[in-house]
Amino acid sequence: MVSVAAQTSTGANEVNREAARRRTFAVISHPDAGKSTLTEALALHTEAITSAGAVHGKGDRKGVISDWMEIEQDRGISITSAALRLEYNGCVLNLLDTPGHADFSEDTYRVLSAVDCAVMLLDSAKGLEPQTLKLFDVARSRGIPVITFVNKWDRPGREPLELLDEIEQRIGLRPTPLNWPVGVAGDFRGLIDRTAGNRYTKLHRTPGGATKAREEPMDAVQAAEVEGAAWEQAMEELALLEEIGADYDEESFLAGKSSPVLFGAALPNFGVSALLRALINLAPAPAARLDVTGAPRPVDAPFSGFVFKMQANMDRAHRDRMAFVRVCSGRFDRGMVLTHATTGRPFATKYAQAVRGAQRQTVDTAFPGDVIALVNAQALRVGDTLYAGPKVEFPPIPSFAPEHFAVARAVDSSRYKQFRRGIEQLDSEGVVQVLVSDVRGEQAPVLAAVGPLQFDVVTHRMEHEFRAPVELTHLDYSVARRTDAASAPVLHGLSGAEVLTRRSDGELLVLVHNKWRLKVIQRDHPDLVMEPLLAGGLVEEE
Repeated sequence: MVSVAAQTSTGANEVNREAARRRTFAVISHPDAGKSTLTEALALHTEAITSAGAVHGKGDRKGVISDWMEIEQDRGISITSAALRLEYNGCVLNLLDTPGHADFSEDTYRVLSAVDCAVMLLDSAKGLEPQTLKLFDVARSRGIPVITFVNKWDRPGREPLELLDEIEQRIGLRPTPLNWPVGVAGDFRGLIDRTAGNRYTKLHRTPGGATKAREEPMDAVQAAEVEGAAWEQAMEELALLEEIGADYDEESFLAGKSSPVLFGAALPNFGVSALLRALINLAPAPAARLDVTGAPRPVDAPFSGFVFKMQANMDRAHRDRMAFVRVCSGRFDRGMVLTHATTGRPFATKYAQAVRGAQRQTVDTAFPGDVIALVNAQALRVGDTLYAGPKVEFPPIPSFAPEHFAVARAVDSSRYKQFRRGIEQLDSEGVVQVLVSDVRGEQAPVLAAVGPLQFDVVTHRMEHEFRAPVELTHLDYSVARRTDAASAPVLHGLSGAEVLTRRSDGELLVLVHNKWRLKVIQRDHPDLVMEPLLAGGLVEEE
C-alpha cells in the first residue's frame, strides 16, 4: 500500500515536471504590426491548424482563429484577448493574444498579469510605435522578460542596426540578436543563426503564405555564392555585433535588462520556427507566485489560480459566461470543488474548457502555466482567486484610469430587464467600467472607458447579444480620481466635478472636466482626497 506521503510526493513531482514543460506568453504590439497574423503562423507551425489565416483573409483563408467576434472580423482588428494552447517539441505553449488597439489596453494589462514572458512585435518599417512603448512599460512594471520579433522583413523597412539602436535608446533594453537577416527589408533572402555558429537558412515563399515556408540550409561557401553582396553585408554587420558584445545573456534577459531579437515575416511564415525555438529554450517556465501577503505559492502546492478575464456569449446558442483562469500551482482536475477566496464559498468546476478562438474542447487536467476556461462562472469576477488546500489570495488586478465617459440609456424602455443584464455582464467582463449614483439612477448608468472604441463594442454587443439597443450621451469629463466618503460630498458640489460609485468594487470616483480644472480643485481644496488611478500599467502622470 502506497503511503499518503508517497502519493503527495508523486503528485508534486508530476506537477513540477508538467510545469517545466509550460511556456505562457503574450504577444504585444502596436495595431497593424501583424500580431494576429503571427499568432496564426505560430499555430500553423505547431500544427494546431493546417492553413494560416490573415486578418484580411480572402477566399478559403478566412479570418484568424483568435479573432472570433463578429465586430473583430468586420473591422480586421483584435479587441479582446484570446487564449490558444499549442504543443511543440514536447512543450505546451499557452499563447495569449491581446488587443493591439490602445483603446483596449486595459484588457492587455489583465492578460500580462497571467503570463511569464512577452513577445514584443515590431514593424520593420515603423520600429517602436506609441502603443508598443506603452505596452512595454506595462511588461516592465510587471517584471516580465521580453523577446523581440521584428516582423514584416519581406516588405521595405529600416536598417536592422538602426532598429536595434532605437530599442536601446528609447526603452533602455539591450538588444541581443539571436539571428540576422540576409537581404535588406523588402528583399528577405534568409536568416543566419547566431546561436549555431552563423548557420544560414535560405527561405522560400509558399503560395499566399498559407503553409510553412520551405527552409534550405546552406554552408557559408554556398551562401556567399548564392546571395553575393547581401551575404557580404550581413557578415559585416555580424562582425560589428561581435565587437559590441551583443550576445544573449540569460541573467539580464530574465531581469528585464536585455531582449533577444529575432527577424522574420509572419505572413509568409519566415522566421516563425526560430521564434518557437526561442520561446522553448529561453522563456521562463511557471514559477512560485506571490500572494497578497507577499508570500510565494510554490508551483507544487495544492491548486490555485486567478481569473484574469471574463467573456460572455462566446457560444451564441447557449449564452454562456466564461472565466479564464491562469493556473498558478498544483494540478487541476475537472470536477474538483475549489474555494472562491472572495466569498469563501465552494465553486464546482464541472465544465472546464480550453478555448482556441471560437473553438473549444473539454479540459480534464491542467498544470501551472495553463489557462482554463470555466463555463457558467456567474459568481466570478476579474481578479478573483480560486484555490484548494491552504487558503491563498493573489493580488487584485487594478483598473485603468478611464478618460471617456457616456450615459447609457435603453432605446426601448420595455427592454429594460435585458438592458440591465447586458450592462451588468459587460461590467463584469471589464469591457467598460460602470459608474452609478443616486442622482442619475440605475436606468442611466455612466460608462467609463479608456478609449472610445470600447463604446462601439458596448453598443454592438448590447444590440446583437442582449437585444437591448442603447443610446449613449457623452459627458464632458476627461479625468477620474479615486476619493473617499468624507471628501465625496464636497467634491460633488463643486463646478466641473461629479462623484459616482464604481459598481464592480464600490470605489468612489470623482470625474473632472479636464486636468486644468483638476489642478484648480487641488489648489483650492488641498485637504480633499483625489488619488490617481492606474494608467498604462503605471500610475498615471500628473
